[in-house]
Amino acid sequence: MSAPQTSAPLAPSEPVHPSQPTLSDVTIMMVDDEPMMTDVAQAYLEDAGYTRFVAVHEPLQAMETARAQRPGLILLDLMMPELNGFDLLRLIRLDERLRYTPVIVLTAASDPASKLRALELGATEFLSKPVDASELKIRVRNSLAFKVYQDRLANDDPLTGLPNRRVFVEQLKAGLVRARYSHGTLALLHLNLDRFRQINDTLGHGTGDLLLVAVAERLRQTTRSTHSLLGQRLGDAPFLARLGGDEFALLMPDIPSPEAASRVARQVLDALSRSFHVDGQDVYLTPSIGISIFPDDGADDASLLRTAGVAMQHVKASGRNGVEFYSEKINTVSVERLLLETQLRGAIERGELVLHYQPKVDLRTGHIVGAEALLRWQHPTLGLVAPGRFIPIAEECGLIVEIGEWVIQRACAQLAQWRAEHRLAVRVAVNVARHSVVSGTLLDTTRDALQRHRVPARQLILELTESMLMDRVETTAAKLHALRALGVELSIDDFGTGYSSMSYLKQFPVQELKIDRSFVKGTPDDRTDTAIVRALVVLGHSLGMRVVAEGVETEEQRVAMQTLRCDCYQGFLCSPALPAADFIQKVREVNGQPARA
Repeated sequence: MSAPQTSAPLAPSEPVHPSQPTLSDVTIMMVDDEPMMTDVAQAYLEDAGYTRFVAVHEPLQAMETARAQRPGLILLDLMMPELNGFDLLRLIRLDERLRYTPVIVLTAASDPASKLRALELGATEFLSKPVDASELKIRVRNSLAFKVYQDRLANDDPLTGLPNRRVFVEQLKAGLVRARYSHGTLALLHLNLDRFRQINDTLGHGTGDLLLVAVAERLRQTTRSTHSLLGQRLGDAPFLARLGGDEFALLMPDIPSPEAASRVARQVLDALSRSFHVDGQDVYLTPSIGISIFPDDGADDASLLRTAGVAMQHVKASGRNGVEFYSEKINTVSVERLLLETQLRGAIERGELVLHYQPKVDLRTGHIVGAEALLRWQHPTLGLVAPGRFIPIAEECGLIVEIGEWVIQRACAQLAQWRAEHRLAVRVAVNVARHSVVSGTLLDTTRDALQRHRVPARQLILELTESMLMDRVETTAAKLHALRALGVELSIDDFGTGYSSMSYLKQFPVQELKIDRSFVKGTPDDRTDTAIVRALVVLGHSLGMRVVAEGVETEEQRVAMQTLRCDCYQGFLCSPALPAADFIQKVREVNGQPARA
């Protein structure tokens, strides 16, 4: 039994992008029990520029050879002993790896029944022997052109043109085989674009797509330079892919050390820190990058993808825009975070979310005239969980809008209860998440809560940040005017820490401006902070806004705010945020009587 004859076979160590073959890349496999026929076909195709061939003269060896060589096209004779071409066609189409390989049938059996049967079994083309050289070249060219298109659909990300997740996993598996054989080290970088959902929501999905294309091109340029950076061989080129959404991955085979992966990751950070000019505007973004190393962080493709993803999520949880290697410590934190996310999903139904209320004090009278509702999670085993620990999780997993709706409903229910039971009519402010504004649900949620609990609209204040106001100014202004038409008040939280433009600020129907605690903290001793607070008070009053100082902790700060003509303050000097019942007690203690909004 003769072995298959090969001409310039594919080297298994060379990662080839499957969707961009050239004539020299394509392996053509010829299956015919007559060697003279394969020699003639090969001569014709060599004349057309093809260079890689595998000839199989024993039909029983055909499937094993095809699985090993993964040819780009098969030339198949129908009439062969032991195993005919019809049976081989059936086996090829049943094999997951060969199912879509073009098969051109070359046979002397030119009767219509044989031709129809071959086509029904999946033959791509049908040529009669003796084969015409020109026709063979044309049929091969057309079949390969269609395969290129088919491969691109199956292997390429249609937006960026990068290999997709399936192809990346194949390359990763192949890289692991080589790394095990050579006892080498392999690195996987998992990259996620920070706050990309916000960019999509703000600028639109069309602009988001253009940005992804620009990111992909910059990553291509960056990874090309890693050859000189690492001094790697050509066959060990980094392999870049888009895993989906705003996630990319970079495979670095045979790296000299983990530090080399870190250097490349830093190079990527630097490249993506530069602005992207997209759709007529400059857009800035940052990536979070997690790195896993073979063999330390995983022995197979699934493990390495998981550990790199865990490291990437840890970067996000730690402030974004950074690089992190996987470690067991990170894994423990990730498991805890995942558990927290799972438990958070049912927290509303289980009644675990609660609102605490921080008093807002009128600086002229000293009376409590309102409160800011602050969210807390009464966890059954962890106790009272601060929002800084679970709100970022809610934003990332898409729960923030639902939680925001609950907060507004609960605040209105509490206002109704205070009015009915204690004749207490204060204003309560709730913090609004960016996603609630962008999603368009805020207006309906607010209207429903006010009507359901029969609360006067003027008792509810919605707090927004400066950066939220600056997103899609005209659209945001229209939404805020609609909210204002309900009768609720609007407040700008942490004013002075964002990037408000005065020309934009006057477009918004805002009734309250809250000075960030970072400016209040230095008063009255810090002359700069005092000057800033004075300027912000003048600005707020000139625009017809009530001005509230946040974070007042000392009597000296309270006096300073009063002297600077702030209207109200909130902070630990009066009280931290309190449960609803304790807030009522605090109002009675400070006011001596029920408060009026």
